[in-house]
Amino acid sequence: MLNSNDYPLLGKVHQPEDIKNLSTEELVELAAELRTYLINSVAQTGGHLGASLGTVELTVALHHVFNTPHDRLVWDVGHQTYPHKILTGRRDRMHTMRKHGGLAGFPKRSESEYDTFGVGHSSTSISAALGMALAAKLKGEERKAIAVIGDGALTAGMAFEALNNAGDQKADLLVILNDNDMSISPNVGALNKYLTRILSSRTYSGAREGGKKLLKHIPPVMEFAKRTEEHMKGMVVPATMFEELGFQYFGPVDGHDLPNLIKVLSNLHAIPGPLLLHAVTQKGKGYKFAEEDALALHAVTPFDPATGKKFSSGKKSGGPTYTEVFGNWICDMAAADDTVVGITPAMREGSGLVEFEQQYPDRYFDVGIAEQHSVTLAAGLACEDMKPVVAIYSTFMQRAYDQIVHDVAVQNLNVLFAVDRAGLVGPDGPTHAGSYDFAFLRCLPNMAVMAPADENECRQMLYTGLQHEGPVAVRYPRGTGPGVTVEAEMTALPWGKADVVATGSGVALLAFGSMVEPAKNIAKKIGATVVNMRFVVPLDEAMIKDIANNHESLVTIEENTIAGGAGSAINETLHRLDLGNRVLNIGLPNCYDEHGERDELLQQCQLDETGIQQQIDGFLSSSRFSAAVGEKLA
Repeated sequence: MLNSNDYPLLGKVHQPEDIKNLSTEELVELAAELRTYLINSVAQTGGHLGASLGTVELTVALHHVFNTPHDRLVWDVGHQTYPHKILTGRRDRMHTMRKHGGLAGFPKRSESEYDTFGVGHSSTSISAALGMALAAKLKGEERKAIAVIGDGALTAGMAFEALNNAGDQKADLLVILNDNDMSISPNVGALNKYLTRILSSRTYSGAREGGKKLLKHIPPVMEFAKRTEEHMKGMVVPATMFEELGFQYFGPVDGHDLPNLIKVLSNLHAIPGPLLLHAVTQKGKGYKFAEEDALALHAVTPFDPATGKKFSSGKKSGGPTYTEVFGNWICDMAAADDTVVGITPAMREGSGLVEFEQQYPDRYFDVGIAEQHSVTLAAGLACEDMKPVVAIYSTFMQRAYDQIVHDVAVQNLNVLFAVDRAGLVGPDGPTHAGSYDFAFLRCLPNMAVMAPADENECRQMLYTGLQHEGPVAVRYPRGTGPGVTVEAEMTALPWGKADVVATGSGVALLAFGSMVEPAKNIAKKIGATVVNMRFVVPLDEAMIKDIANNHESLVTIEENTIAGGAGSAINETLHRLDLGNRVLNIGLPNCYDEHGERDELLQQCQLDETGIQQQIDGFLSSSRFSAAVGEKLA
């Protein structure tokens, strides 16, 4: 909870309306208090720190100048929205950030009327804000729509599609380019500040429009004036591209100069049509440790604000994570085969490619936030007999589905997808959960899909997939596995073959990937057979037939949605083979799970060991189950 003595101005702010009448000097002080409160808050909960520190002044200015939520404010991705949450009535709940039942780590429509659009993935803000602007126009409502998008998110094609459409529609839309990459933008000086004020002023805008009306009757002079304006502005600001798309460009402006930001935004408030303000900010602004290492403090666990050092979680580190297993594997493969290349859509660290980039920079391709391009780039490389490995999160893979279908699977190209963060991922919530990849991949002809039960099997599956002719996806969860030793030697697994890891009677547990370990533990208690299915596609039909003929009941277990998932594939196989076993499908329910720690979410979905056993016990104790098996389990 906030101590009003430490935050005399912030303590009085409960809604954006409370900052409307503050003086510029008071707003500057409010921003300072907001930054301090943000640091202390995230130090307790963890979360996205660096990007939020970079938008403190911009957030204060936007809520001061615009009439939110009547004016629609749309944030891209949402990493940077903690200051927004604090100023919009959620300050005293910041201690619940990203916790089960607490505040979401991203804007969420059901959480606040100020969160006008739910986000989590990048590059959607301009499209959404344009839709809101067009709706206001159609309904005859006077309101502004503002999209705040980072320079990284602007690398995605969807952002440019929206810019192109917005300029053509002439909608009343303000796009704020939050440029926090200092290597791209030089320091912002007095000249740029002056130019931005001039370009956004009513005087300039009025003269510009008046000149258009006067000169439109003299086309040659009009064209000359237009070209002169573009070239003069192009000498001092990077305006040409946005102007060509139909936007009036303003900037660059110092995104931390709050008094100037307020003046510029106030000017832009009165100008109709598509506008783009280029604001230069610094990730981690105002916090020494985040400024020095913006990447390390982009997303943090609880830490000591005095030192910037994270607190120990108290958990033993154990073995390597699945991501680390992948990172080591691709380096080993690249050393043995110079046709292996690694591709990532802006997730170098998250996907475990840091060492690969260092060792093989010529074979490392970070395409930016452009998932669709990453897949078709891989397809092109595969056409030339290279061996592309696309390291991608399950949730981000969804964005490239058309390319997976048309550009890879239809052509049966040798592309290996290393699908990280499959299943439940925890505090980032439903936008980041990898709940659907079994379902949307297994229906594609030519596509093979595998799921490792442990760390060593992950390494061997990746190797197996790279040897296969055709597209292959190896999907693995976030974090560590059961702790199996990873063998340096790589051996291809028998293609399309499952593995019986425990032998019992009456009931068989057919488990996929992360669910094999809890299945083994449950089987010890109930005397069940356990099959590590390994492959979702191709399914081991011979194994399924043998297991079905020797067990009365089957239970499928997967960390994927039940609807259309791996269990559904087994159901289809049993039906086709005319096998009448009773079947229980266990997996993720057909709903969007909330955020929280992964263990909490597994428990909520009854996918932890206790929840799985409860479902199996209920299934086996039903009246339709044979007395003989019932007596054995009693």
